[in-house]
Amino acid sequence: MKIAVGSDHRGFEAKERIKAIIAELNHECVDFGTSDSNPVDYPDFAYQVAKAVSEKDAERAILVCATGIGMCIAANKRKSVKAALCHDELSAVISRDHNDSNVLCLSGDQIGDVMLRKIVEVWLNTEFSGGRHERRVRKIEAIEQGQDPRTITSG
Repeated sequence: MKIAVGSDHRGFEAKERIKAIIAELNHECVDFGTSDSNPVDYPDFAYQVAKAVSEKDAERAILVCATGIGMCIAANKRKSVKAALCHDELSAVISRDHNDSNVLCLSGDQIGDVMLRKIVEVWLNTEFSGGRHERRVRKIEAIEQGQDPRTITSG
């Protein structure tokens, strides 16, 4: 799987660890930056990474900033992006299994190395289950298209 990654300066160290995890799991990693810990603006990197997912140049992506919140908000502005902010294994599993997230957003400041690895591994290894969740994901897509999700009744 091709995984795009990006971070701001506060997420740089975590991004470098994430790249190693991706490689260990035999996925291809495309790094959109930043390349060091000098201050930068997170929306610049969220845009590039989310664009790669939206345009299908990457299958999934991982973004890191101080809290993960800014990256998540910015990434979700791109069409077809379902970015999820995850702080533990359960939220990572649910974001994939139920919500079919394609961008994982993480905190570079609040997650230690062990939890970071667990979250990334479980998120990359969890597939969307479909079924009863399919209709709900279609409702999210309807909102993205400016439609009332209540018009989606089957799934």
